[in-house]
Amino acid sequence: KEKVCGNLTLQHHMLEPVQRIPRYEMLLKDYLRKLPQDSLDWKDAEKSLEIISTAASHSNSAIRKMENLKKLLEIYEMLGEEEDIVNPSNELIKEGQILKLAARNTSAQERYLFL
Repeated sequence: KEKVCGNLTLQHHMLEPVQRIPRYEMLLKDYLRKLPQDSLDWKDAEKSLEIISTAASHSNSAIRKMENLKKLLEIYEMLGEEEDIVNPSNELIKEGQILKLAARNTSAQERYLFL
């Protein structure tokens, strides 16, 4: 809440490290675009971009996994915590309304499916 911190919330400050990696990646791409290819820094900058791109990809993948696990936990709670579906190896592929056709009289029954 202090003026020196820009009066920003704690959550805002916690986002900074996550946002820094993509920012570095953009800066390095821009730097390489403007850097002559015969520059002594070219190879180091290119290697740096490769490393930071790998870190960004890994970070994005970890964030997606956590979001997926959070969604599984929400579904688990919705189901009354009867089925133990919360497992890092489980993945929510799709969810939504479907119509189940009864085999005997071909009547349609609405269902909600988690795949």
